[in-house]
Amino acid sequence: MRGKTPERLVARENRKRRTRTRYKGDGARPRLCVFRSNKHLYVQVVDDKQGKTLASASSLTPELKAQEGKKGGKELSQKVGTLIAARCKEKGITKVVFDRNGFIYHTNGVLAALADAARKGGLDF
Repeated sequence: MRGKTPERLVARENRKRRTRTRYKGDGARPRLCVFRSNKHLYVQVVDDKQGKTLASASSLTPELKAQEGKKGGKELSQKVGTLIAARCKEKGITKVVFDRNGFIYHTNGVLAALADAARKGGLDF
């Protein structure tokens, strides 16, 4: 489990369950779900009523992998945020519910950078 103790995983699952009961995505406001691993960042916009993913982006997307620059951190999360905002705009999605998926939202962290970039790209949470 390299670096992740079972207690930390259980605590994240508890935070995830708590927030998931409050935030449900529907056709009017789908859920913007974020998953963060040690190396990569994955984002998808989900309609929970239909059970479908409407748009997705990640740090492994070929458009982002081809770009020069830092391969991780806040700069990469900003690029992923602008990419998901552009893809949502193509599908006509402007309002979403932000689901941090149990990860802690720091004001100077990766999730905050992603959320700010998505807001600048036209998404409203």
